[in-house]
Formats: sequence, structure tokens, C-alpha cells
Amino acid sequence: MSKIQMTTPLVEMDGDEMTRILWKYIKEELIEPFVDLKTEYYDLGLEHRNETDDQVTIDSAEATKKYGVAVKCATITPNAARVEEYKLKEMWKSPNGTIRAILDGTVFRAPIIVKGIEPCVRNWKKPITIARHAYGDVYKASEMKIPGAGKVELVYTDASGKEERVLVHEFKEAGVVQGQHNICGSIESFARSCFNFALDSKQSLWFATKDTISKQYDHTFKDIFEEIFNAEYKEKFDALGIEYFYTLIDDAVARVMKSEGGFIWACKNYDGDVMSDMLSSAFGSLAMMTSVLVSPQGYYEYEAAHGTVQRHYYKHLNGEETSTNSVATIFAWTGALRKRGELDGNSDLMKFADDLETACIKTIEEGKMTGDLARITSIANPTVLNSLDFIKAIRTTYESL
Repeated sequence: MSKIQMTTPLVEMDGDEMTRILWKYIKEELIEPFVDLKTEYYDLGLEHRNETDDQVTIDSAEATKKYGVAVKCATITPNAARVEEYKLKEMWKSPNGTIRAILDGTVFRAPIIVKGIEPCVRNWKKPITIARHAYGDVYKASEMKIPGAGKVELVYTDASGKEERVLVHEFKEAGVVQGQHNICGSIESFARSCFNFALDSKQSLWFATKDTISKQYDHTFKDIFEEIFNAEYKEKFDALGIEYFYTLIDDAVARVMKSEGGFIWACKNYDGDVMSDMLSSAFGSLAMMTSVLVSPQGYYEYEAAHGTVQRHYYKHLNGEETSTNSVATIFAWTGALRKRGELDGNSDLMKFADDLETACIKTIEEGKMTGDLARITSIANPTVLNSLDFIKAIRTTYESL
């Protein structure tokens, strides 16, 4: 059988540890036998990022702007221990954070629904997609330990040198202080990415902050969303029969627990970080969670929502067998290939992506799975497969479709 042809390359961002091993297996077993794969390759493994002073991360993001679609393996964000382990020149920043900032994107994360892996919340019937703003707030905060009594102020100095001051706190004793920021341009991009994604997926959109407490910071988010929606998107939403509404974050949490799912929940940066992990765990596993970075300019970067699976990697290095779930990483590839096919008008590539996802789900529903799923499945007597054999089982299922 001839391979499916590609006309435009994907940007391929390789990664670290066990997910790097899975990356190679997935390409060799599930993609290259069926697709004449064209990629522009960037090695975002920590050693190579260190060798290039992290320039490779910047280059990969710029390439995504050129080609429009990227697929990324999980990568290490180094801490002090990693600096020592890898003998790094410095504690390099999160590659995801760097890429998100360059692409000005919003992260959308959704669970992969499989029969036999039931959500903890019984009434959840459809996926709930988290839209996480990927700039600012606590992730760009400035912090200070306050040694004793004194005054802390916010000071804004405009271009002419004029100052405005706001008292943060009059300290009577030692404490801590943190200053957060965001920019209107990034919030506008966040809003448009959310509205566009809702239209593309034909799902209603919720947005939640805490504007009753944060009457300037969070209220600015609320106002920007409302202004852009009314000016640019309301008629389009009405035509599709979907809705946009704003609610407080605590009200949203309560509503989510009693919903059936099937909507997009837009959150500020930290809220989205926390809620996406809550949803992934409640739906079954972080390894069953898709993640795509979408920019308002139409750039897409697909990845798994989880990390590099460090513990399994060390077992692998010691020659021990691992049973690592590769589904989210496979879905990163299928998401990128489908989008590439969509943008290029390549229906064969789109069908391949759909069929490979079907094969993943069918394999699990037939009782063949990795150890993490076997521990939580309601399927009787599941067959636990090691990392490579699970991928090979998916290939067998795909070839039988």
C-alpha cells in the first residue's frame, strides 16, 4: 500500500526522557509505515537546549509561525537538581512558556473519552475543554520577602516621568509581597483564540475570574472578553446556537461539577493550570489529556498535557520493563497531522489521523492497555502491555480497521 503524501512539513519538536523514547516508537510503528512524513526537526531535549543557549526553542517557535502547525514532545523545565544533573549553563526557562509567549497562544486541554475509563463525576458524559491563558499573572510575578516593618507600594511611572502610587500594605512585621501583571494585547488574543476555538468546535464557552474581589485586574479580563464578543462574535455564536457567558470562578467550579460537559471553560493562567489537572485526574488520567496551543494568527502547536515521565525513564535506562501510556502523545501527532491535512486540503491525511485515534480507543476498549489505565478501568481482566507492545497493539488494530 502506498504511503499517504504530505505537501507541507510539520514542525517537529523532540523532547526528553521517557516521552522521547515513546516519540521514537510512535514514529516508527504508527506514522512512518503509513505516511511519507515531512517534518522540520528541532531537538528540544535539555542537552541540546543547553548547547544552543536555548536558541533552538526560539527557532522552533519561529518555524511554527512559518509552517502553521507543530507537534511537540514533553520537555524538562529544569530546577536546581536538573541544573546539577545535566551540568547546565543556567536554569533555562520552560520551553512551553517560551513558545507560548512567541506564538501569543492559548492552551486548550481536553480529556480523551474511553469506555471503561469512567470519570469520577458520574454525570460527566462529554469532554470538558480547559482554555488556559498562557501569559502573565503569577508565572511572570515579581516577589520580595519583607524583613520587617515598612511600607510596600505599587508605583507606575509614565513616559513623561509622572508617578502614580497605590499602597499595597503597611507592614508591622516580616512578610512577603508579590506583584503580578498582564497586558491588554495578550488578553485580547486570549479572548479571540477562545471565541474562534468555540466556533470551530461548535461548543459553548464559559469564562470565569473573580472580578468581585479583583475589581481592576480580573475585571479587565471580563471587560475585554465582553467587548470583543459583542463586537465580533455574538452573531456567529447565535447562528450556531452556542453561547458565551461569564461567571465567577467559584460559581463555575460548582456548575462544572453538576454539568454533563461538552463545553469550553476559559480560565486565567493559574486557574487553568490547576483546573486542567483536576479535570484530567477526574476523567481518568493525565496521560489521556490532549493539549493544543492556538494563536489568534492561526498557528497550532500540539502536545501531550503531561510531563516527561522521569521515573519510567530511569527504569528504562536500568533495563527494566515499563508500561508507559503513550495515548496523549499519539493524539498530539494525530492532532497535528489532521490540522496539517485540513490546511492543505489533504483528506487522506485527515482520515489517517481520525483512524489512528479510533484505533487507540478501540485497543483500550478491547482490554489492551498500559498499567496506569489497568488500575482504574472497569473492564474485566485487562491485558497490561509494556510501552512498546501497547503501541504495537494499536498498530495491529489500525491495520484491521
